[in-house]
Amino acid sequence: MEKAADLGVPEMRPVEMAMLHEALRRGWADMKRAPGFDLLFSSAYVVIGLLLAAVTWGTGQSYWLVFAAVGFPLVGPFAAVGLYEVSRRLEQGQALEAGKILGVVVQQSRRQLPSICAIIIMVFLFWFFLAHMIFALFLGLSTMTNVSTSFEVYLTPNGLTMLGVGTLVGAAFALILYMITVISMPLLLDREVDFVTAMITSFQTVIENPLPMLAWAMFIAAVTFLAMIPAFLGLFLVLPLFGHASWHLYDQIAMRDA
Repeated sequence: MEKAADLGVPEMRPVEMAMLHEALRRGWADMKRAPGFDLLFSSAYVVIGLLLAAVTWGTGQSYWLVFAAVGFPLVGPFAAVGLYEVSRRLEQGQALEAGKILGVVVQQSRRQLPSICAIIIMVFLFWFFLAHMIFALFLGLSTMTNVSTSFEVYLTPNGLTMLGVGTLVGAAFALILYMITVISMPLLLDREVDFVTAMITSFQTVIENPLPMLAWAMFIAAVTFLAMIPAFLGLFLVLPLFGHASWHLYDQIAMRDA
């Protein structure tokens, strides 16, 4: 019989750069031991990404990106929990039984995880609204007939300014999401704690360890961006790696015996 999750937030160790390397090493080892589960959970992201790109490109209608703003935050946390659970079981020497792993994902859907999803969705939708405002501010009077045939407008002074401002604002939103989820997601799987406390703990951990935690964020962002370039196919490798590594980073930080 599996042990119930402990109550409350554990004390957090200071984060060191060496922990990031160790998390990646352990994550890679988990990938080699559980490739089937990696394929299962990463497929959700890749398939949705390909479908959204195909529909947007085929119709020329950028409003399909609204579905991306809603769909990805909904799928992502549940896929991440599945990968965390695989790593947790490997770490504890438990069998990788598909039914039990998927059962944990279902169980999390009835606890605090949907609340985290709701917060992520609100941030995404607010960013989507703000992005439209930035676009209208700089390119509202430009002639654009189709998102797949009007790329030259982005090379104008207004277009380049819009891209610059949009990138900075988008990066700020991405940083906020990272700060409230990087520790809270594995924490919710590991302990009985409410989602607000989990997000605050995650935020504080980043604030107290800015260099390694921001380095981790930039590394994830850069590698994930590169992985998306070849038709999202690189995500089959990158997402499981970072999913497993995120659990192992949390595992090194959390002082469970405290």
